[in-house]
Amino acid sequence: MGWHSVDQLVSSIERISDLGLGGGSDGAVDILMVGIDARTDAHGNPLSADERAMLHAGDEVGLNTDTIVLIRVPNNGQSATAISIPRDSYVDIPGLGMGKINSAFGVTKFTEQQKLIDKGVDPAEAETRSTLAGRQALIKAVANLTGITVDHYAEVGLLGFVLLTDAVGGVDVCLNAPVYEPMSGADFPAGPQKLNGPEALSFVRQRHELPRGDLDRIVRQQVYMAQLVHQVLSAKVLTNPGRLKDLSDAVGRTIVLDDGWDVLSFLHELQDLSAGQVKFETVPVKDLNGWTENGESVVRVDPVAVQKYVAKTIDGDPPETTGGVDPSTVTVDLYNASGTGGLAGQVGQALAGKGFHTGTVDNWIGGPVQSSRVLAGSSSDANARAVAGVLGGLPVIKQDGMAEGAVRVVLAGDYAGPGSATGGQLDFTSTSSTMTPVPPAPPIDAGKNGPKCVN
Repeated sequence: MGWHSVDQLVSSIERISDLGLGGGSDGAVDILMVGIDARTDAHGNPLSADERAMLHAGDEVGLNTDTIVLIRVPNNGQSATAISIPRDSYVDIPGLGMGKINSAFGVTKFTEQQKLIDKGVDPAEAETRSTLAGRQALIKAVANLTGITVDHYAEVGLLGFVLLTDAVGGVDVCLNAPVYEPMSGADFPAGPQKLNGPEALSFVRQRHELPRGDLDRIVRQQVYMAQLVHQVLSAKVLTNPGRLKDLSDAVGRTIVLDDGWDVLSFLHELQDLSAGQVKFETVPVKDLNGWTENGESVVRVDPVAVQKYVAKTIDGDPPETTGGVDPSTVTVDLYNASGTGGLAGQVGQALAGKGFHTGTVDNWIGGPVQSSRVLAGSSSDANARAVAGVLGGLPVIKQDGMAEGAVRVVLAGDYAGPGSATGGQLDFTSTSSTMTPVPPAPPIDAGKNGPKCVN
């Protein structure tokens, strides 16, 4: 009965063709999922006035793709990595030149629609053809940035966040501090809480008054998606006919997929996928507060660094990097003995991105240190050697009095590994030396230990 319900769910989805997908053989199925700022449903029907009011959507017409996520599923189907791309990433948009990636769809559609109408094309046909051109432009822009060929395309409108959330009975989140931001409708207390559909949309759409701006907004989206995945994959949804019916109705009204995607076959390939094997990450950012010559605020990204990062989600690190040690069992203390402010924190985030835990993060007060090193109770300590390998092969030095398995990293001015301005995931090859790389946030696992508390 459940499989029949899923079959009905899939058959209700709006399909589109001629997107220029597939052709890649890079070891993964690559899915581009976009959240589109549209005032229509998946079938082009306008939302009602009550729905627009509930969504805080207003009446303006726009087609910004404010949520852009590349989902990489290795061919074995046993894990998935969802990689967020900041909406203001300044990239090459085919046919338009440099621009914010979230404008690729809308600007291309508007430009193409105007050309077709000027040629006397019927407005309905111009709408269909220009929308297809917008989607194609976005897919190409993502491919140019990431270096991969998009295999499948999924699109969800604003209403989809609401209906999908309500279909699973609400989504659990946790906030570090209370929030009141009327433009998005976000009004939440601190701590863990369950959000209904309209609340969830406000939660993922808030842009203003966040400490790290769009990066914090991305983290919000990721923790929401992680919990949504966890709840959809749980037996509470998949074995509940009522929930499946709500889910089917939500998907049918708000989801658009490419017509070449055999979703049922793909779901069968994912039968070994568990919530804990779904990770959410963000592409490395070179400058979060960039500006164009025209005075437009943008997020600068380096395609070379992004492509290297995306490729690693499939290739991974060499097995010998951690010497067989499980990073989740290792806690690392980090001390900054360099003249670079914040270096210990940045390296800590890089280690967290590899699965390690961080303990003390502070400045070093143990006297001058000329070279970076890893300290441990023994120079052969497995945990210390694993950390040293991840940080670019730092020496492991015996420190009397340290407990077995304890790891302490001291970062001097010579450090150039992950988390530095020139190392690891922050190895940007741009010729500009005025931009400060932003360290990647730790990945978010779906369904592990409940919702992660965020800003």
